[in-house]
Amino acid sequence: MSIILGGSNLTAEKLVAVARHNEKVELHPSALERIKKCRAMLEEKIQAREIMYGVNTGIGEFSEVVLNDEQVKDFQKYLIYNHAAGIGEHAPIEYVRGAIAGRINVHSHGMSGIRPEITLTLVEMLNKGVTPVVCQKGSVGACGDLAPMSQIALLLMGEGEAFYKEERLPGRNAFEKAGIKIPGLQARDGLGIINGSNLLTAMSAIQIYDINRWLKQTEIACAMSLEALYANLKPYDSRLHEVRGFKGAVRSARAIMKCIEGSDLQTGKLKMKVQDAYSMRSSPQVIGAAHDAIAYAKSQVEIELNGVGDNPIFIPQHKLTLTGANFQGTPVSLPMDMIGAAVTMVSVLSERRLNRLLNPALSIGLPAFLTKGAGMFSGLMLSQYTADTLIVEQRILSTPASIQSIPAAADQEDFVSMGMNTAIKNAQILDNAFGVLGIEFIAAAQALDFRNFTNGRGAAKAKEIVRKYVDHLDVDRPLYPDHTKMKEVVKSCEILEEVEKIVGSLE
Repeated sequence: MSIILGGSNLTAEKLVAVARHNEKVELHPSALERIKKCRAMLEEKIQAREIMYGVNTGIGEFSEVVLNDEQVKDFQKYLIYNHAAGIGEHAPIEYVRGAIAGRINVHSHGMSGIRPEITLTLVEMLNKGVTPVVCQKGSVGACGDLAPMSQIALLLMGEGEAFYKEERLPGRNAFEKAGIKIPGLQARDGLGIINGSNLLTAMSAIQIYDINRWLKQTEIACAMSLEALYANLKPYDSRLHEVRGFKGAVRSARAIMKCIEGSDLQTGKLKMKVQDAYSMRSSPQVIGAAHDAIAYAKSQVEIELNGVGDNPIFIPQHKLTLTGANFQGTPVSLPMDMIGAAVTMVSVLSERRLNRLLNPALSIGLPAFLTKGAGMFSGLMLSQYTADTLIVEQRILSTPASIQSIPAAADQEDFVSMGMNTAIKNAQILDNAFGVLGIEFIAAAQALDFRNFTNGRGAAKAKEIVRKYVDHLDVDRPLYPDHTKMKEVVKSCEILEEVEKIVGSLE
């Protein structure tokens, strides 16, 4: 079933369906009517020679320069040429598809002044699998993602490059092969494609979706480690968290206990401490804080996905043109900086549980570094080194980008969000998080191999999936294949999906 884009109800989940899973999209009929009505108003204003930013004026520092009729015709072309100024490697296809879907949703409000052919061509590009080649670096997150979005706009002039059926082609060739007509750019069309934070917002939406699924896996790994360490289960009673009131902590405690249900830890057969270390008993509060942060960031990102992020804004019912800064990426970059820190924080917690599994002074009788051949063998000693270096990199990347503004355009654009930097570094933080958690899964499975009691149903299923890919470490072997494979398994969410089949949703 197609996803209807009409200016509202675009969620992170729907964006992922379009961007990653190639779900078809449709423009809502009422959205098309709004676009046509707004364009008609703009044409009237152009005929009346009303001064409008980016339509018959220059942009940025040149916004006071008024263009003549002949210049208006060519201005959009040169605008796109000038702003297609990114650098380096191309962004992943799913990010670019997400940005296009977000831009269509902006247009759907009927306040961007573009021709309907522009929006309908963007719809065709998604549905026929034509994805512009877009340099990921170059945007400062205000006036939106100008550089990367300009590479999208190049295709609408028959220029630039695109991916089509796994080939990288000149844009004109890709359109021809896909059967898409090149609409060209007229007054306002170019700026109406580029003047919003659509790429950084799409990246953030996709990351939020993935981080939520990663967080649920941190609770599964936590449950495995808790069992291996004979944890006292009182800190995971949801009533403890309900009296404090944080929704994320309540959710996390319940998720962890779902994974432990059926364990001998619940029967009193196993001796446990009166009170465990913080890295064990604080897990619901810490992971829960990340859940709460994600909920807030998701709400902000989805407001942006469904809002009018453009400049200028045209309001047909009032015959009004408003110039402002609705392209500004700060409402997304600020909460997403918090999300990067949250992922790093939960990764640190995972590494601290890993430490307790490996350290014989803390592991309640487990063999040192989880090997029976200590001295001859080092077991998982070096796995902790790998986790630690990933975490140090995460900590470096957790410095907020949203405070790093550098003025540009002769100080006309003297405060920018740097939201693209937030999105880029969050991708690396999350990539490292998959690795850190994969190492905890390996260690927790190894530790449970040394215990002889009935594990919780969720923890047992998770261990089964780990063992599908990584064998018990009896004699030392190179560990990099195990680390890399488990990172891929965590990223795939196979453990999450199989555990939820057994215990139900961990939401």
